[in-house]
Amino acid sequence: MSENNKRNISITGNIEFTGITLNEPKNFAAGLPAVKVAVQHTFKEMGALEALSTLSHMNQKEGFDCPGCAWPDPEKPSKLGEYCENGAKALAEEATYKKVDEVFFKKYSVEEISTWSDYKIGKSGRLTRPMILREGEIHYSPISWEDAYMLIADELRALNSPNEGIFYTSGRSSNEAAFLYGLFIRAFGTNNMPDCSNMCHESSGVALSETLGIGKGSVKLEDFDKAEIVMVIGQNPGTNHPRMLSALEKCKNNGGKVITINPLAEAGLIRFKNPQSISGLTKGASLTDIHLQVKINQDVALLKLIIKRLAKLSETDNKVFDHNFIEKHTEGYEALLADLDNFSDNELLEACGVADEKITETVELLAKNNKIIICWAMGLTQHKNGVDNIKECVNLLLLKGSLGKPGAGTCPVRGHSNVQGDRTVGIMHHVSEELNTAIKNVFGFTPPDKEGLDTVHALDAMHQNKAKVFVALGGNFISAVADTVYAAEALQQCNLTVQISTKLNRSHLITGKTALILPTLGRSEKDSKNGKSQFLTVENSMGKVHRTKGLLTPKSDQLKSEPEIISGIANAYFKGTHPVDWKRLGNDYDFIRKKMSQTFKGFEEVQTASEGAGYYLPNNVRELDFSKLPNKKARFSICRLAQHRLRPNEFLLMTIRSHDQFNTTIYGLNDRYRGIKNERRVVFMNSADMERFGYKKFDIVDLISKYENKERRAEKFLVIPYNIPEGNLAAYFPETNIIVPHNHFADKSNTPISKSIIVHLERNNSL
Repeated sequence: MSENNKRNISITGNIEFTGITLNEPKNFAAGLPAVKVAVQHTFKEMGALEALSTLSHMNQKEGFDCPGCAWPDPEKPSKLGEYCENGAKALAEEATYKKVDEVFFKKYSVEEISTWSDYKIGKSGRLTRPMILREGEIHYSPISWEDAYMLIADELRALNSPNEGIFYTSGRSSNEAAFLYGLFIRAFGTNNMPDCSNMCHESSGVALSETLGIGKGSVKLEDFDKAEIVMVIGQNPGTNHPRMLSALEKCKNNGGKVITINPLAEAGLIRFKNPQSISGLTKGASLTDIHLQVKINQDVALLKLIIKRLAKLSETDNKVFDHNFIEKHTEGYEALLADLDNFSDNELLEACGVADEKITETVELLAKNNKIIICWAMGLTQHKNGVDNIKECVNLLLLKGSLGKPGAGTCPVRGHSNVQGDRTVGIMHHVSEELNTAIKNVFGFTPPDKEGLDTVHALDAMHQNKAKVFVALGGNFISAVADTVYAAEALQQCNLTVQISTKLNRSHLITGKTALILPTLGRSEKDSKNGKSQFLTVENSMGKVHRTKGLLTPKSDQLKSEPEIISGIANAYFKGTHPVDWKRLGNDYDFIRKKMSQTFKGFEEVQTASEGAGYYLPNNVRELDFSKLPNKKARFSICRLAQHRLRPNEFLLMTIRSHDQFNTTIYGLNDRYRGIKNERRVVFMNSADMERFGYKKFDIVDLISKYENKERRAEKFLVIPYNIPEGNLAAYFPETNIIVPHNHFADKSNTPISKSIIVHLERNNSL
């Protein structure tokens, strides 16, 4: 419990077990169970007729983009439905008939709501009107939009410097909203724009920018049809990006092979039962040809060993590496080979923990093929050496010449549906001279040229009372960031916190002295101005921009679009004294897109080219154009091995998602694929480790991390025997975010180390 302006707020909610049932893990994903669950969720929240009608428009060319992940849509979307189980759950959450209104907030105080689980909070329903939590009060009460805008403007004017404001962005915002938000923040005078990328794929952006000259992947969806090998590393698509399984299935049907590298054998990568075909529903397709069960964060050791053995083969077979590609397009090849001599096979084999025969099988496969795609997600990025993890993947692709050709390339699989688009249109704490010049030319003001704060350093600034206003465009900040207690203390230091949201979440409870909730339209809802239904645009995980247009009647006539809300704040702050026409931008999305086209390369035709299947933004790697890099060549990297010095009683723990969640949104209490039903407070442990430490199934333990002598504790987790490497543990977030230290993060990218936390366990005998 924490004192928050005389409010007795629970930071994590009451810790209670919910009645676990344990089954054998599944050996397939999707199929009839996925169809059944999708139907159950949508019918329960929306009703059968509205659910079926709305799902038929999700991810269709004239429909709306899924509010879930950023996996791309095919050129010809399936008429049976272009959505997955988790996409249906995301829609059900957004389009629920349940409402959180003034009656709800009058009945429940923030103190009481804070004791609820994240699951219960999320299931409360849609926010319906602007609400304010005044200093010293424990109940939200209604406020008009105009008064809310003026309150924000007054608090921003009261700051000693624009740099005392923090402006966070989640990945659900459209390109138009993110562009307008970034424009206002720069006009206000700061680059303090932390965003969700800081916490997930920032390591990808840094690594790819430094080695290939662009912080995005290079593949297109159709490349999966042509790939000879797809490597899936540190990713669980069956739960987090289920529609990716269709792409892997096509790869297999065309003769390709799939190699998975993950500490867990995930059901979605074992077998996929495609619900859109009879054979898929019954038999399904085997996906993984080789599973390399690597120890947590020993991917560099594994990839070095693979490259080392490929290099040995290349001494007698000149076709193993693409020497023409290496000579023409790369630099650092000789240094990379020389570095391999510093490591013995046995050293690397012991570090990664993978069976020798599996390495041999993988090397033989890679040696014969060069149309290779490497996919990855946060299993690679959220480590101290997250940037090096990605660079080692790039090393392998460069050696094989697996870039700039069909069926080959880099594929960071992004999370929230427009997280990549937000960055493309200017949401970043870094300073871009090119962007600043464009803004000055297009809008007539000079943006700030001082680098702003990312998520890690924004928390520090708020904690130290150096930042006093926090505004979040979407997301559930408190449940997403590392070190929950520290983050809560940081937010509670603020004078004002503002959440622009669709649904109630824990970030509406852990607040500054005064807090505002500004309710916004969901992706599936109509956005009409002057009787005309407007569209927005998003960018998918592979750099394609396309339209999204909602069709549902908004849940309340008090809801406003994100661009309209941002415009309202800007109008209130500038009072018509700024060269930007904020009011017009907030009401005319065509005008926003016109200004975007004048500001960014690649957006010149966004108004027309985004129609239908959309269009790809420029990508230098696809053209093998590395002219922006120092020597105009792609760069090999010398990567260090991960160093985790564990004491005899310590483990390395990675945070994971259950199958019943997306990011911090908890859809239910089941993890069907891993055999967990009706419980989230579990820790997966190798049976040999359980025997070594004397644990039995369902023993209750606390998870404790200790960095710089500061102890962080996550209480009451049930021990579950699981197929995971010895010395490794896994548990769900956000429950485990409390033990992720805020001051340990990836080199260069500052991404939290959520996938490699050193912990020890203590028995909890409180029950």
